[in-house]
Formats: sequence, structure tokens, C-alpha cells
Amino acid sequence: MHAPSDSVISVLAAVIAHGDKYLVCQRPLDKRHGGLWEFPGGKIEPGESLLEAANRELTEELNVAATSVGEPIFSVHDEGSPFVINFVPSEIAGAPICLEHADIRWASLADIQQLDLAPSDRKFVRFLLDRR
Repeated sequence: MHAPSDSVISVLAAVIAHGDKYLVCQRPLDKRHGGLWEFPGGKIEPGESLLEAANRELTEELNVAATSVGEPIFSVHDEGSPFVINFVPSEIAGAPICLEHADIRWASLADIQQLDLAPSDRKFVRFLLDRR
């Protein structure tokens, strides 16, 4: 069941790990939180599964296929917006290329902490560090 569009909008953030590094992306300058770093993803459309949403968003943004996703490991309301960001472990096929973001990189948690993160992504990184 999906909430009406004027209330909560569910967003998927793909947590893609490669060894001890995670794929993070710098938001386009013309978007909300422009220039800040985030885990890739986007809105979950009505009726879409997490895998379908991950596959659509990651294909659009990075030209990779999502091959599997887990259950959300962290969810947070993005302050000042209707968005609830669901951080979902994701596996991909293919090598990501930067199609929509200002930049992309593989970074360790220590490196990610040094980036200028979007607020929800900063909360998620803190969650990962606390869980260690």
C-alpha cells in the first residue's frame, strides 16, 4: 500500500559495497542538496518492488543493473521534505559510469566521512560506524 503523493514519498538509496568500499555519488548542482554526496538511487514508483526501483534508478544514473537487493537496513526522514530514504544493500552487474551525477567514486567509510554528505546519508554513515 502506498501513501498519497502529498504525504510520504519513499526513496531507495542503494548501498553498493565492493570489498571495504562503497559507491557514492555527488548530486548534480541544480538539484536539492546539489553538490553533496549520497548513496545512489531515487523515488520508488507506485507498485514497484525495491529491486525494480533499484534497477531503474541505477540504470538511469550509472548504467548498471541491480541484480539483487536486501531489506532496508536504515530508514530516515529527509528533513524539510516529504522523502523517507530507505538504505538498501544492493548488488550490481557492470561497471558504474557517471550519467547524472557531478561525480562518482568508490570510498571507504573513513573516506566517506570526510565528504560533504547529504543530511540523510550522513545519518546513515553514522549508523554504519556505530554498528561496527
